Amino acid sequence: MPVARPDSRAFRAIAWLVRHLMFAMTRYEWSGAENFPKKGGFIAAANHVTELDALSFAHYLFDHGYEPRILAKRSLFTAPGVGWVLRSTRMIPVDRGSAGAGRSLEAAREQLGDGACVAIFPEGTLTRDPDMWPMEGKTGLARIALTTRLPVVPIAQWGAHEILPRYGRMVRPFPRKRVRMVAGPAVDLSDLYDRPLDSVTLREATSRVMDAITAQLETLRGEKAPEHRFDLRRHPEYEAKRRSYPPVERP
Repeated sequence: MPVARPDSRAFRAIAWLVRHLMFAMTRYEWSGAENFPKKGGFIAAANHVTELDALSFAHYLFDHGYEPRILAKRSLFTAPGVGWVLRSTRMIPVDRGSAGAGRSLEAAREQLGDGACVAIFPEGTLTRDPDMWPMEGKTGLARIALTTRLPVVPIAQWGAHEILPRYGRMVRPFPRKRVRMVAGPAVDLSDLYDRPLDSVTLREATSRVMDAITAQLETLRGEKAPEHRFDLRRHPEYEAKRRSYPPVERP
């Protein structure tokens, strides 16, 4: 069975606020809940288009009876207001690009062992694909999945970017936007469990998860994804261009 509702008053208060906020801005179309494990911990993996995805992702999981623990970059945990929310809801800080990233993975493994649902964006950041398709994922998810041997449920979401555009700062809550989310069958990684945990194995596991997420997103969008996924490692100039954009003032 899903984990019990959190006993933390702060968590319950934040969940209440987020649920009402998201329902005010969205018209949800949810499906695929039959693919969630009936007991034990699991990994939920989703595509990432806009900063608002984290809220819609958490909302989807929470309303299906799971307490999501999302991996988030550590700098957010010290941001005024945001940091308190993340700590109160027991999210997991990630030290990107450093030796500390291993501690984040260990924390995720421990929480999975406790029966929690660890929610991950495998791409590690907003997709840079020009048409907002999932790009190549990072291997952190694969390390957790192959170490814990727990199910990885691929989840596709689409529509939140109409409320908060990619890289945007201007929220457009009205009229309410259609946000669709679907969970697919758990990705079969069982043949990789006993292989060496090297770059080849990790990349294979990551690719399978991204393939499954992309297939679910194709169904939602009614379109075919590009034959080759966007790979940020091969386009350093794309990230440089993004960072050159002038900041957009909040309303």
